[in-house]
Amino acid sequence: MKTRKLGDSDLHLTVIGLGTWAQGGGDWKFGWGPQDDQQSIAAIHQAIDSGINWIDTAAVYGLGHSEEVLGKALKGMAQKPIIATKCARRWDDQRNILKIQTKDSVKEEAENSLKRLQIETIDLYQVHWPEPDEQIEEGWEAMNELVQEGKVRYVGVSNYSASQLERISQIKKPTSLQPPYSMIKPDFEQDLLPYCQQHHIGVVAYSPMYKGLLTGKITRERMAKLALNDHRHNDPNFNEPKLTQNLDLIEKLRPIADDLGITLAQLSIAWALRWPTVTSAIVGARNAKQLQETVAASSVELPTNVVEEINAYLEE
Repeated sequence: MKTRKLGDSDLHLTVIGLGTWAQGGGDWKFGWGPQDDQQSIAAIHQAIDSGINWIDTAAVYGLGHSEEVLGKALKGMAQKPIIATKCARRWDDQRNILKIQTKDSVKEEAENSLKRLQIETIDLYQVHWPEPDEQIEEGWEAMNELVQEGKVRYVGVSNYSASQLERISQIKKPTSLQPPYSMIKPDFEQDLLPYCQQHHIGVVAYSPMYKGLLTGKITRERMAKLALNDHRHNDPNFNEPKLTQNLDLIEKLRPIADDLGITLAQLSIAWALRWPTVTSAIVGARNAKQLQETVAASSVELPTNVVEEINAYLEE
């Protein structure tokens, strides 16, 4: 699989990375419903066998569970993939999620993630959200101290705005940004894309298929059957009036994908990867079978006229 260099680092990531959000299970606020750990482990092994060389997770996914599952999947593996995880989201005894990035908290989170993942160094450590805003600089200083201590190789951020990237860059430029980016959420192109291009910040885009919506497999009937603890029930894009708008868009995209001989999922991933600045697209998988379709997107290059046609639909 093709690789691209992540910003100014020496990390060369495959253009598709495995995301493990759904592997955290359904027993937390942003879960995806019930998830079998053995299916998760099989998906991780399949991703590596398919040529994917990096995996993205986060401490908060399943409140530590996703990292634990990944740690089990990698145990005993001679050549481990590049591991990226995140901090700045913690939880209390009642499983309430807390927003915090004080220096002590960030360093404690790193130690906890290392234990759950059963590794000695985190390849890419990311601040999950820029919250609380007044702690951004303190948290970023702690991240860079972790690099100096050898606990972390590179540091990046997720969900930050261009102005927030500028703030932390006064301390040290981040290696990467992880933004949401898809046809349904293309805002990244406005300010963040040119900022990252200008400052050589790597981009790892998450939700290129927008939580499965852009695969064309989400229908009103399937929405009704989603587990009650699947967070997509609370996502405006899966509810009216946006659901109808999104399903209409998908029907316009179907003939484009058909003409190219690819699936809607592959079309969505290739669309996000058309910018050289986007180092990699993070693709989730709950089982090994799901990867067969999405991995193939790594070799798809969209013709200019196709991109223009898609973007015209998005303007509508």
